[in-house]
Amino acid sequence: MATQTPIPVTILSGSLGAGKTTLLNHVLRTEDELNAAVVVNDMGEINVDAEFVEQESALTQADEEIIELSNGCICCRLRGDMLEEVGRLADRRDFEYLLVESSGISEPIPVAQTFARGFEDAEFDPTGVYELDTMVSVVDAYSLWDGFESGQALVDEDVVADDDDRVPEAVLMDQIEFCDVLVLNKCDLVPEDALEEIEAVLTTLQPRASIIRTEHGALEPSSILNTGRFDFEQASNSAGWKHELQHGHHHHDAMDEHGVSSFSYERDRPFHPERITTVLESLPAEIIRAKGFFWSAGREDVAMGLDKAGNSVRAGPTGEWIANLPKETQQKYFAARPGLRDDWDETWGDRGIQLVFIGRKLDKESLISRLDEALLTDEEFERETWESYPDPFAPVDQRELALSEQ
Repeated sequence: MATQTPIPVTILSGSLGAGKTTLLNHVLRTEDELNAAVVVNDMGEINVDAEFVEQESALTQADEEIIELSNGCICCRLRGDMLEEVGRLADRRDFEYLLVESSGISEPIPVAQTFARGFEDAEFDPTGVYELDTMVSVVDAYSLWDGFESGQALVDEDVVADDDDRVPEAVLMDQIEFCDVLVLNKCDLVPEDALEEIEAVLTTLQPRASIIRTEHGALEPSSILNTGRFDFEQASNSAGWKHELQHGHHHHDAMDEHGVSSFSYERDRPFHPERITTVLESLPAEIIRAKGFFWSAGREDVAMGLDKAGNSVRAGPTGEWIANLPKETQQKYFAARPGLRDDWDETWGDRGIQLVFIGRKLDKESLISRLDEALLTDEEFERETWESYPDPFAPVDQRELALSEQ
């Protein structure tokens, strides 16, 4: 019996109101040859988006061409339910393409992992049956522009799932940083010069993705169907902040023109915990994204992580230093990363600071000066009596509260 080719999958992510359902309906209406099944995920008890797709297209829930998953997210609570449904669809296999619209606060990486690698708590293994083709993130151009102009949150911070303690701005950043195609929707509501600036910001945040401007979600279906663009490793490592840490910033004329920039801050000594807390609580609004890890004096056992997305600033324990690991484990790291020895300190190992900042019209020198002032002074560093320092990042279960939101 001939082996069947995998069913390609396109996943739509994007914040609430960005236009995912409008885009989905446009594709279903305009691509006459598309024989598709659709999964629509909605956080509410009633799946309004699924009803809208049914009204606007020839697909029906009665014929099981539309699968609705409500009252939860397919990135967490409903992952198993989603696999059960797409497994049932695969048994019938009377369609040639699968379109998945995730909820507005779904994180794209777990959804992609579900299709690319399966999910241990589910009986159905999608690998070999489905093939993830394209990750699409729909971005509301008007909300971004309005947020830039007002200095306010880029999305509605009041909309948070009961089982998700992450603020929507952080989820929006995940959606931008993990995708193959960025659809910049509602462009008719934004001036041309502002659209160019938004595109410069998006390119800095996610240099790998292609950016498509749309009005009312109207685009060529071929730009998000059967593109063959998805590659899990590339998508996972293509965020602008990761590129900055690994390769350094490569200037782009459009970014320079619009004042969009990024830079990395690297030091080999710790921050004073109280002084760095003061800096992080008052980061300038021009910083759209900050990410990385740092050494907080007195907590040599753990690396602290920084994650700023829009107006949300969070910091807290994020992992172990290699210097804390057993010697045999350290040797494996040295073998896998030959350059690690070059920066290895005889006393402190790999402890240090690596942070990336991305923003608009950043006063880079001022920020670097403030960060440097938060480092231990030479006298403090020589003292090594750091255990007496207070630890604002101590309670792991309260790390979201360690720093106030602006």
